[in-house]
Amino acid sequence: MLQSFTSYTRDKLVSYLLNMATSSSDETLIKMTHLMELIPKKDYYKKRIRWIRNLIQQKHPSIEFPRRILKELHPNQRDKWITNLAINHLLSGTNKRKEWAEQNGFYPPSTVVISVTMRCNLSCYGCYAGDYNKSLELTLDEIDSLLIQMKEMGNYFAVISGGEPFFKDDIFDIFKKHSDMAFLVFTHGGLIDDDMVRRLIEVGNVMPAFSLEGYEKETDERRGAGHFNKVMNAMRLMRENGLSFCGSFTHSSKNTDIITDPSYIDFLLKQGVFALWLFSYVPVGRHPDTALMPSPEQRDQLRRSTIGFRATKPMLFVDFWNDGPLISGCLAGGRKYLHINANGDVEPCVFCHFASDNIRKTTLKDALSSPLFSAIREKQGEHDNLLRPCMLIDHPDYGREFFNSKGVYPTHPGAEEIFTALADKMDEYSENYAEIADQAWENDFQDHPVRKRTVGGL
Repeated sequence: MLQSFTSYTRDKLVSYLLNMATSSSDETLIKMTHLMELIPKKDYYKKRIRWIRNLIQQKHPSIEFPRRILKELHPNQRDKWITNLAINHLLSGTNKRKEWAEQNGFYPPSTVVISVTMRCNLSCYGCYAGDYNKSLELTLDEIDSLLIQMKEMGNYFAVISGGEPFFKDDIFDIFKKHSDMAFLVFTHGGLIDDDMVRRLIEVGNVMPAFSLEGYEKETDERRGAGHFNKVMNAMRLMRENGLSFCGSFTHSSKNTDIITDPSYIDFLLKQGVFALWLFSYVPVGRHPDTALMPSPEQRDQLRRSTIGFRATKPMLFVDFWNDGPLISGCLAGGRKYLHINANGDVEPCVFCHFASDNIRKTTLKDALSSPLFSAIREKQGEHDNLLRPCMLIDHPDYGREFFNSKGVYPTHPGAEEIFTALADKMDEYSENYAEIADQAWENDFQDHPVRKRTVGGL
């Protein structure tokens, strides 16, 4: 009876929220936060919702991001993202993840990246996935099984990658079958046409993230002549049909001045970009080259610029390496996420090309509790400076330790190079960045809970 009442109450709340979503006024947004606050049991989520409500009341520029979702999106996608991402994953999902943790002794990841195929028609220099066999592909049954296991943990959000995910023609069968989930698909954008836009409207639960390196010159230099214009056309089709999409940017030594320029963010906003995923080049995959890594100074420049963008631009920014203070460090090893490659190998991170388990031989739960993933999560708790969270570029000695541990294997030929031939350069990079990051941690994060614990304040 109690379970039935709880479900009924949740369904009523979802219904109220969807009815409200036709308006984007401050009054409506505030009412929506009050309803959302009734769903999660964890105080953390309740506090974050109150924080968002306070931003609305203060008329903070960042609130234009959720307002855009209500004003600009096709109703089918808008309702799916409210139901699947906000409710199923973030609010109800956290209750289910908490119960799963109590039963299994550790908290499950809040997302999984699944590379469904390695097929791709581009040959981008520095591609992190460039050395995987191009014939690798997961079956629909394997993907279906993974998603079922994720939902059993309370995880209703999956990131789909590759290769080029849309080369897997039957991937829409997965989107339809798991209509209660939200999917973020990293794509080069070259396959988006009118027919695919129609299919995206139909399912409603998919948000593409288009890869760019800057403007036309920088993008075509890496991805091939004419590719920038293909992405611009894909964005136009999405925008004109009321579909949301993201940008994905690989920060390298070549393009720092572009991504840190406010005018570039304004350019992306004009194209209709809702969110921007920022990744730093890591020397793994196709022809790894440490010269392509953003310098320590460039990495810190991006960190500081992103802080400014978040305070002024109506876009969501996810800075994969510099957001450690926001998410309490490294995400890898199942702490917050993991990667299933197209061969089924369970990797700690999309940039960590080693594994000890494969989904064709074990369950996701058993892979998460493996000695490898357990050791990674234990080491993550030892980092005092959350601006330096990564086992590859900030603590490369840890990465080498994990790679050489018992039962661990490389997931493609050449995966070991970052730990062998490039080891000295990675050590040098981590030492040079530590000088900048340690000073920034000292100056800018004195009130961070991790820092307070370190000095005995908490």
